[in-house]
Parts: sequence; C-alpha cells; structure tokens
Amino acid sequence: MKKTYFIEFLIGFSLFASCGGGKYKATEKVYKKKAKEYAKLYSEAPVASQLEKINVTDKEWIGSINFGTRKPNYVMIHHTAQDSLAQTVKTFHSARAGVSSHYVIGRNGKIVQMVNDLYRGHHAGVGKWGNDTDLNSSSIGIELDNNGTTDPWADVQIDALLKLLGYLKDTYKIPQSNFIGHMDYAPTRKNDPSRFPWKKLAENGFGYWYDDYLETPPANFDVKLALRVIGYDVKNLDAAIKGFKHHYIQKETTSATLTDNDLKILYSIFKKYL
Repeated sequence: MKKTYFIEFLIGFSLFASCGGGKYKATEKVYKKKAKEYAKLYSEAPVASQLEKINVTDKEWIGSINFGTRKPNYVMIHHTAQDSLAQTVKTFHSARAGVSSHYVIGRNGKIVQMVNDLYRGHHAGVGKWGNDTDLNSSSIGIELDNNGTTDPWADVQIDALLKLLGYLKDTYKIPQSNFIGHMDYAPTRKNDPSRFPWKKLAENGFGYWYDDYLETPPANFDVKLALRVIGYDVKNLDAAIKGFKHHYIQKETTSATLTDNDLKILYSIFKKYL
C-alpha cells in the first residue's frame, strides 16, 4: 500500500513540476508576487486603503454580501507580428514593453495562458468599441502566433482557437457579437489579425459574417450610422471604414472607399446588430 501511495505521489509531483518552473521560474515568481499583492487588496475588510482617502469625517465600512470578480464581456483577437510563440512570451515578460495577453496560441495549436481570465491584461490599448473605451478592463485578449503578412493560418491553430473561444463564451456568457479583432477597436493604428478566417469563427458562433445573398441597401442607407451601430468609432470615419474592410472585405484595405458590393456587405452586417 505504501509503495502505491509513493508512486502516486511521484506521478502527481511530476505533473505539477511540468506545469511550471524551468526557464520561466523567475517570471512565475514575479507573477505570483503580484497576484498575492492584488489578493491582499481584494480581501481588505474594511477597505481602509480606499475609505481613508475619502475626505469626509463621517464615514463607515459596512460590507455587502453581493459582489464578484471581473466578468469579461468581450474577446479581442490579435496576431503577434512576431516570428514565434517563444518570442511573444519573451515580449510579454518584458516590463519595459508593458504588454500582455491572456492567451497565446502557437502555429502548432499549443495554447499558452499568461494572465488569469479575471485579471486585467494589457493588450487592447487606446481605442473604442461601442461606448467602451477601456477594453483592457472588459475583455480577454488572445494573441495568435502569426507574422501578420505572409504566414498562413494553420487549421490546427484555428481549431485550438475555436475550442478556447467555446470555453470563454460558455464560462462568461459572452454574446456572439462581442468577439472582435484589434483592428475593430483601434482602426487608426492596428490591422490585426490580418487575412483572418472570421467567417469560420462566425459559423461557430463567435462574431458575425455577412449572408451569402446580399441585398442592395436602401437609397438612404447611412454608412456612418451603420458602422456606429456595429460598434466602430466613427469620429474618424475613414479609419472606421478601413477597420471594417480589414475584418469583412480583406482587400483594398488601405482605401476608405466602399464599392457597391462593400456597401451590401456592410448592410448585411448592420442588420445583424439591430
């Protein structure tokens, strides 16, 4: 019996050891230290570090029983624009770079989680989608290992992404419309993920795609209004059009001109948001 327990202990220990350590031991230590510091802030009761900063004399802590953790409401997809998963991991370990993503998916389908879903990652940056100007606080970031120009999208990589998206959608009840690309949120400065198979994602319930039969929009169809309803920031209309084209048209994306067929596609997507 003792021998059996010892063998089970060794198996369990080896599995635990395989999940961390090694060349990332130093960064794991930093992660755990920061997580511990945040945990201490979350557990304050009374929340002295906050209440004491309110400049009134009559104040009191009375804890409510109704609260929870951060709930992600969006998923934002990126391409890494780097040459390997390992290089991206290195970038996300750089304090100087200051960027991160909750998940990175390699070209071979390997999924690497780098930030707890309930923590705020640093992947979205400055931008706007709908009325939300801080998607770092409300989204899960997923980086796909792809150089953004010539790399094909491997089936094994997209299949892994679909499985991850299924988990996130079910766990956090994320609406189908809230699976977007970085180019949607920040079209003035981003075009990722480029050449991406959004149609396949939409067919699996992650985001929308246009219908096979495209209707001609009415004569009074308002492009600016349609883009705003979908979620684009139309303060810079040309950038919004280019962001839309990066996502749905995927050609002539440097032009802010919409062809007749482009307008039909925009109308089709617009109607899905009504």
